[in-house]
Amino acid sequence: MLDSALNSYEALVVLATSSDENYPAENIIDGKTETFWISTGLFPQELIIRFTDNMKILTISIHSYNIKRLRIEMSTSEDADKFETIAETEFEQTESSLQTNDISVKVPNATHLRFVILSGYDHFVSVHKVGVQS
Repeated sequence: MLDSALNSYEALVVLATSSDENYPAENIIDGKTETFWISTGLFPQELIIRFTDNMKILTISIHSYNIKRLRIEMSTSEDADKFETIAETEFEQTESSLQTNDISVKVPNATHLRFVILSGYDHFVSVHKVGVQS
């Protein structure tokens, strides 16, 4: 099922390398594209989402702006200390609309997802919504 709001499944954003109190990282899992997290410049940037239970994941959807290269990693450990790359992709630049990307993965069991934004089309990027389909 496609999660419109991961926070309704008690998922948490446990790490964000940039912080702006007006655009907190928790916005990426609230199911809305109107709210978002924004970087404060420099790359790479990281976001880590923790699930309360192990998740089977087939597709990850990301609504963003100005992301150029993204790597997604997963962990099965409780402490999120060992990550394995499951996808790396380059997004097309959009001028006046959100980048909407569905990334196919085959993850039988994950406790954490780490999003590493390797580069952007500008100094600042935003992530508006992250969803998973299992």
